[in-house]
Amino acid sequence: MKAKILVIDDEECIRFTFEKFLQYEGYEVFTAKDYNEALAKVSELHFDVIFADIVLEGKTGINFLREVKKRNYSYPVVLIAGNPSIETAAEALRLGAFDYIPKPVRQETLLQVTRKALQYKTGMDEKEKSQLNLEAIFSSVRDAIITVDKELSVIEINEATKTICNLTKDAIGKSINSLSNFCNRQCLKTLEETLHEKQPAEIYRLECKHKFHPQQVVNITTHPLLGNKGVFSGAVLIIRDETHMENPKHDRRERQQFHNIIGKSEKMQTMYSLIENLADVQTTVLITGESGTGKELVAEALHYEGERNSKPFVKVNCAALSESLLESELFGHVKGAFTDAIRNRAGRFQEANSGTIFLDEIGDISPRMQLQLLRVLQERTFESVGDSTPIRIDVRVVAATNQNLKERIRHGKFREDLYYRLKVVEVNLPPLRDRREDIPFLVNHFINKFNKKFQKEIVAVSSDVQKIFMAYQWPGNVRELEHTLEHAFIHCHQKTITVNYLPTAFKGFVGTKTSCIEDMKVDEPRAILQALKIASGNKAMAARLLGISRRTIYRKIRDYKIMSYRKREDIMND
Repeated sequence: MKAKILVIDDEECIRFTFEKFLQYEGYEVFTAKDYNEALAKVSELHFDVIFADIVLEGKTGINFLREVKKRNYSYPVVLIAGNPSIETAAEALRLGAFDYIPKPVRQETLLQVTRKALQYKTGMDEKEKSQLNLEAIFSSVRDAIITVDKELSVIEINEATKTICNLTKDAIGKSINSLSNFCNRQCLKTLEETLHEKQPAEIYRLECKHKFHPQQVVNITTHPLLGNKGVFSGAVLIIRDETHMENPKHDRRERQQFHNIIGKSEKMQTMYSLIENLADVQTTVLITGESGTGKELVAEALHYEGERNSKPFVKVNCAALSESLLESELFGHVKGAFTDAIRNRAGRFQEANSGTIFLDEIGDISPRMQLQLLRVLQERTFESVGDSTPIRIDVRVVAATNQNLKERIRHGKFREDLYYRLKVVEVNLPPLRDRREDIPFLVNHFINKFNKKFQKEIVAVSSDVQKIFMAYQWPGNVRELEHTLEHAFIHCHQKTITVNYLPTAFKGFVGTKTSCIEDMKVDEPRAILQALKIASGNKAMAARLLGISRRTIYRKIRDYKIMSYRKREDIMND
């Protein structure tokens, strides 16, 4: 399509000359002799470039430029002056003129400026098109999206933000801290964390305690905003309303994830309910389970599900520090308490005041630290290292261990009185081998996670890998599964992860038969039901687990009159 150019000049010879030069280059040219005729033309047609003389009959080219900007027309305007001056040129450029050239205008200059103006117009059109597409996508998303700069000033929000957060476009340009006094503000704390660390963050199933939506439950995701050259400019907050998932019966049947914990098995559903019951009960909780089962995730869920969720959540790995360092870390110290104590330092208990402290690997602390911790739990006070002034705190204590504390008590390595102080309520995490039906959900979760991390588009694991995963004992539990898939992602350059991309230990794994396959020899109906349960009713997946074709499993379901797993579950829950 030919570019349309408008030439505005009160001298007919100039209009004629410009027209011939530009037509010869293949452009479609229109002319106007004065201000009013030019306005009539731009009201009727869309132009790609406009040349306008500064001196026009009645009004000037500057007046025309002002009107163009007032109407928000996006085409470049080039002003031409018979008697150019610095003041006029400065005014023209201030008003947004693309260029300013003096008379007489040579043909070469005219064509060169025209080409540059058209390149500029093409770039502006593409930018506007991209902007409109982004705005359409931005507006259509049902999640609330808020972008902020490095100072937490709102850059943009979408329509869904009004429904979820009761914020409108009036918030743009204002500090987000001044706008959200009607909720628990946990999303803002997460946003601040992303701005500080320049790393994404996620919180699942957070109760907003919103003034306008009291029962609202959301998932929160934050990401840093990085330009093409990696320049950090702010962050984006995405809030997904999950309130509809709060129906208890629906949760018992369908909940595959609780905060950051993945699993749909009966054992995990029981644990989810226990966490919900404990969330607002301000008692000490002991989380037990093998290494890699996700004890820290349970501690996070206990904190963020409860009424302290807007307060600090402080983590301490007790096994990573020596006795003296752990004491200073937990209780703080005063200046001069020891050689390197050059200033006062608050401890983790003070940092966690009014919130939750998570003491991981509690079974590894020394007898002296056990005694000090016992006093904190009994009296809710402690002294900093080098000071005798008691400090009173209001902290919920959640501890975790992968050790058998009763066995350590028998060997005199752990205080019995501390054990019972910690174990007011115990949350025991099952090992992955005892909840194999959760493996497909965990695999899908880690595939999504690593696709984002490694910027890949892997869609699944092969049926052989699935069989190995379902039969393997997973001594390292969920953490081992995660690391196994991360290893596979690093080496895999196709859409499906196959056995050759797994760590060496899995390539030689011979026990690939699941209990379902073994049961086929003895009790086919039972084996098919078990496979359907593991696959959550997906017959194709169940067939792969059993090592039979999809057609065969459909035939056997019909022959044995097996009710689908989903229907059986519905009837049991109704």
